[in-house]
Amino acid sequence: MKSLVVGQAEIDEIVRAVGHDELMSRIIERLFTGLAAAGLTDQQSPPRGGFTRGETATGVLEWMPFHEPGRGVTIKTVAYSPANPTEFQLPTILGNVARYDDVTGRLVAIMDAVLLTAMRTGAASAVASRLLANPRSRVVGMVGAGAQAITQVHALSRVFDLREVLVWDTTPAHLESFAARVAFTGLDVRAATTEELFARADIICTATSSPRGHGPVLPERGHREHLHINAVGSDLAGKTELPKGLLDRAFVCPDHLEQASREGECQQMGGRNPGPGLAELCADPAQAVAYQSQLTVFDSTGIAVEDHLALDVFLELAEEFGLGNQIQLEYHPTDTLNPYANLLAPGPAASVRAH
Repeated sequence: MKSLVVGQAEIDEIVRAVGHDELMSRIIERLFTGLAAAGLTDQQSPPRGGFTRGETATGVLEWMPFHEPGRGVTIKTVAYSPANPTEFQLPTILGNVARYDDVTGRLVAIMDAVLLTAMRTGAASAVASRLLANPRSRVVGMVGAGAQAITQVHALSRVFDLREVLVWDTTPAHLESFAARVAFTGLDVRAATTEELFARADIICTATSSPRGHGPVLPERGHREHLHINAVGSDLAGKTELPKGLLDRAFVCPDHLEQASREGECQQMGGRNPGPGLAELCADPAQAVAYQSQLTVFDSTGIAVEDHLALDVFLELAEEFGLGNQIQLEYHPTDTLNPYANLLAPGPAASVRAH
């Protein structure tokens, strides 16, 4: 049996065929319905594992598994390397995502995960914001203007009638180019200080590469009463983006409690239990309505079920448009009891001598 390989050329064809707006909308809806139906357990969705790597140990290599019993297993391998864009002209986040058959364990498909990761991360923020943000939100604040910021703004524009995006970044070149990179949304974009952004935004997304122990990227007070924050950048132990005092006042919704407590904003909560997780709110959206008028935080560390559901969307589109390459990646001997069977010249079977 062959495995489907979906690489850069096929991904580009999928996006061109369906359109990036429609693709984002499909991923948002799939995450919402999929999370609602998943009934996540630790066995299905364990926290990711990994280790630091690189010459200065600032990079991370992680693996993220999700199991849908009776159907399949999805495992994403992802590398986070903050120096990539400036030093190597590579994306900060690289990876691939693989789907395995649940019965046989065979590799069904493998796909590059750069675009998938960016889109599903933005889609998760859109799902959380649709549940927890004020439905009349018009102004988005973006702290961090890198690659993740593009899909954050794009996804939010698919579920809110946005009017303005206020953006801040410590890298002037990122700040200056941001408006051009999100021009396809048609939104009014302008640079703002973190204080102005914090005071005016209805929804804020933080997606920075701040190092461990760097401190908060937002003030603690001075925000709108109904502010919703998607905290996307905290993805390592010791790395956080929000002031502890703000978290103490907020309703906090984690994507995966154990993982968020280890490497998300929930690290700062000192054992205080946050609110229901994102999957629970998707299953019962009525719970979220009461929080739409107050300060809320989505602690988004990124979970494998999001990759699993986004991969479903891409694989369905690959099938619809006849894209991807079927390749015999796995080694299948003609005799399953002999790993050398394909290498041996045909001939009579050797007899076993009795002693």
